Amino acid sequence: MSKIIGRALPNIPWQDKPASCSQPVWRYSQNPIIERDEIPNSNSIFNSAVVPFENGFAGVFRCDSRSVSMDIFAGFSEDGINWRINHEPIKFQGAPEIIKREYRYDPRVCFIEDRYYITWCNGYHGPTIGMAYTFDFKTFYQLENAFLPYNRNGVLFPRKIDGHYAMLSRPSDTGHTPFGDIFYSISPDMTFWGKHRYVMGTINGDESAWQSKKIGPGPVPIETDKGWLLIYHGVINTCNGFVYRMGCALLDIDQPWKVIARSGNYILGPQTIYECVGDVPNVTFPCAALTDAATGRIAIYYGCADTVTGLAFTAINELLDYMEKYPLEVKL
Repeated sequence: MSKIIGRALPNIPWQDKPASCSQPVWRYSQNPIIERDEIPNSNSIFNSAVVPFENGFAGVFRCDSRSVSMDIFAGFSEDGINWRINHEPIKFQGAPEIIKREYRYDPRVCFIEDRYYITWCNGYHGPTIGMAYTFDFKTFYQLENAFLPYNRNGVLFPRKIDGHYAMLSRPSDTGHTPFGDIFYSISPDMTFWGKHRYVMGTINGDESAWQSKKIGPGPVPIETDKGWLLIYHGVINTCNGFVYRMGCALLDIDQPWKVIARSGNYILGPQTIYECVGDVPNVTFPCAALTDAATGRIAIYYGCADTVTGLAFTAINELLDYMEKYPLEVKL
């Protein structure tokens, strides 16, 4: 049996796997957990990130307003299911040249050492990776953008690797990017990022067509005794537009740009009405995962049809076994 490396989280949201479910990931029966109009001026709330905080949970949420401006908001919960989201977006402290914004969306949150780091797609002459930190989810300090435009899906590792902070990202373009591979970068100080390494890319042909158009990292990588477990999104371009699904891979613990294993099958895709119908139909987009080292349980938070927020469950051995059963050949 494989193990998650980290803290026990006895209050992790959880539902047992239904007897009728044959897939490695199953949905919370009361989805969506956050409706599109959860706060007074929201058009949609999705693609958001949560972490354990104090005796409960905190998070940073993508809320598009009724004028359809994109921004990120802090929120809190006792159980990880029922959320109180602030009605006003996060106001960052920092140099005016840094905090000037065009838009903010698709945040991730990662606890490293003594603080919570937030990364998001920041509009700065085009999309790039915005960065900030907080200690209490009340005051937020913005750092320099990690990269030049254009980039999306900046996801930090939860500890230093070989003495450096580490991040996965997906270089992009100005628009609805029709391509995308995952890269690994390191930094000595959370300011200067370099030594970029290719991790993995799309799969052409029908070997794994669900991820043939673009891929991007999802939640913070999960440290296990087998390597870094990465949950990511993959996209296919169909006659009816893009379809976003979730996949998983296992990365080397010391050299995370090396892929040990990768599933040829997706682990969750649009199926329910709230995943198939919304502002952008046919989207399941993972941004956060809570883990319990004591049980191996994993709770995945994901955006549904770019409109609402869903919750799904799995466990470390469910995903590792699925990768072994439906493998995608990888070159080390």
